[in-house]
Amino acid sequence: MNFEHSAERRMLADSLNRFITQQYNLEKRQQSLQSELGFNPDIWRQLADLGVIGALFSEADGGFGGGGFDLALVFEAIGRGLLVEPLLGSAVLAGEAIASAGTEEQKMHLGPIIDGSLIAALAHEEPGNHYATHRVACRAEADPAGWRLDGIKNMVLNGRQAGLLVVAARTAGALDDSQGISLFLVPADTPGLEILACPTLDSGPVAQVRLHHAKVPAQALLGPLHQGHAILERAIGRGLLALCAEALGAMEVAKLATLDYLRTRQQFGRPIGSFQALQHRMAVLLLEIEQARSAVINAAAALDADRLTRERSLSAAKVSIGRIGALVAEECIQLHGGIGMTWELPLAHYAKRLVMLDHQLGDEDHHLQRYIALGQAPTP
Repeated sequence: MNFEHSAERRMLADSLNRFITQQYNLEKRQQSLQSELGFNPDIWRQLADLGVIGALFSEADGGFGGGGFDLALVFEAIGRGLLVEPLLGSAVLAGEAIASAGTEEQKMHLGPIIDGSLIAALAHEEPGNHYATHRVACRAEADPAGWRLDGIKNMVLNGRQAGLLVVAARTAGALDDSQGISLFLVPADTPGLEILACPTLDSGPVAQVRLHHAKVPAQALLGPLHQGHAILERAIGRGLLALCAEALGAMEVAKLATLDYLRTRQQFGRPIGSFQALQHRMAVLLLEIEQARSAVINAAAALDADRLTRERSLSAAKVSIGRIGALVAEECIQLHGGIGMTWELPLAHYAKRLVMLDHQLGDEDHHLQRYIALGQAPTP
């Protein structure tokens, strides 16, 4: 297998990495997180102009990429810069659901998503569902004018900033049935829809969405009735790959910062990196990061494979990223000593992001159990 990126992907990576280096820093990130929007509109517009959002969609959907390695390339750069702009929530999660299941009329939302003028959000997680995508309590009842939605959605990424939400709701079956789940396009100004901001550990822009008799027309149904789980699973799968690649980018920056510190920090008249005990710890860290890279490559290559191969590869990557991300965060801070805990040092922000990435879209324990369960599933 050839792991080298195409010339187009290398050009995009170079442009994006150069843009992040020149235009984005920790101070701008903190200003964005503390702003009302939770991100910088100017940066968002420039990302759209660079073609970064378009790279996450296929040509048929108005983009110029959309493959697994396109996602991995973009989000590894996002991880290096700790960007907070709504690429994951809008372009990957909600965008994939609309692109894969939308009607021609519904797909008209993709143009504004790609040019950055519309932010969309996927509302699927619920209180007590423990990351299980099939465990949906939010209800959608048929209404003379269309559908009436009732329920609560937690951890909706970019929910407060979104103009359009893709909401998973149960239209048939029991609480744990994968059949009977349907997806709906719900504008953010729909009566009966309430969005409450609730930032995460790393100040990420997530929200709780409450639906109380929120009414949408019949054409708001996204994809086949009762068969939304497969669409939801595929969208979340792309999100898992994006998160794993983002974590890999963050690990790389933490690694390089730590190597630089070990080479420059003096103790007993010599760089602390010359001490064998620290060299051993750093060597283990480097090997683990390469293991994480292999897991991301494997997941990217399997993104368009059959469901079982795809989902096992994605869960395996998320398990690796969760374990290795925590190791990198802990080791890099310990190797820095007390200064590693200071807010002014970028490393502390990378460490927090690595910890948070483990919990998004299912943590290490969840995906280990899922990997095992998928392995025990009967082959067709």
